[in-house]
Amino acid sequence: MFEANHARFATEGTVRSLPKEVIDSIWVIIDADLQGVYPLENLLYFGLENNHGKLTISYSQDGQAIDVRVDLPFPYNENFPKNILVYDDGTRQTILLPNEAE
Repeated sequence: MFEANHARFATEGTVRSLPKEVIDSIWVIIDADLQGVYPLENLLYFGLENNHGKLTISYSQDGQAIDVRVDLPFPYNENFPKNILVYDDGTRQTILLPNEAE
């Protein structure tokens, strides 16, 4: 799951909700911080947190307890979604909002 050479996408809702740099950073977190460290299932859970005005991305294996937090150099925006999902169907990987998963 989540091989860097597979096609990667973001849904329209994600693109409207997050800057390109944040979307790109999520892929980097998967490749550099999670791959090979955690057993990645086909659905990943991320939170977007306000850390003194900057964006922190949190990763949770089960959608509950936080396993990793990564501070990013981008300003936090109150309009950011609180959570996002990343889904791998085996050939394509997609960042999506929770309400788009149904």
